[in-house]
Amino acid sequence: MSSKLEDYSVHISINPELVHFQNAVKEKLYDFNHARPSDEVTQRKILNELLGAVNHAVIVAPFYCDMGKNIHFKRGGFLNAGVKILDIAPVYFGEHVLIGPNVVISTTGHPIDMAERVLPVASGNPITIGDCVWIGAGAIILDGVTIGDRSVIGAGSVVTKDIPADCIAVGNPCRVVKQIEHGEMPTEAELEELWRPVMEM
Repeated sequence: MSSKLEDYSVHISINPELVHFQNAVKEKLYDFNHARPSDEVTQRKILNELLGAVNHAVIVAPFYCDMGKNIHFKRGGFLNAGVKILDIAPVYFGEHVLIGPNVVISTTGHPIDMAERVLPVASGNPITIGDCVWIGAGAIILDGVTIGDRSVIGAGSVVTKDIPADCIAVGNPCRVVKQIEHGEMPTEAELEELWRPVMEM
């Protein structure tokens, strides 16, 4: 937990412009969250307007975020229902990230010093989630964290520090409990063929 405002790399003034912007984001989220599940065209249009980069990621409603524009997907990925992203600072998702239901990803933070905490400033640190990461249901990812490629975060974990690649990490605070030895991956062509029936629906 950071103790001073200077510990955060991103600072945004809380002013009428920010409030208007976030209200517009809420309006788009309302439309997304209340669209019919079969109306994928509308949902995709809203996500493309709302987020920094979607790149074929799938997000299940309801979904919530602060800014939207600070959320960037590298390629693909799946966010289950109830995910909340507080994106005052950027959030970067690698390829094919899987996020369980009710996960919270929070770039925001507040100084412990009350004299700084009462200032009209929103502060945060970026979060980076690597390629092929799986985050279990109800986990909380806090500001400034990087999760390495192919790692798995256990359900309900609270991630306060960086997690290396190729491991299982669980608990509060989240700690590495096991290294992962991955099997031989299918080729891109094989994966494309396996997923084709779903993608063509």
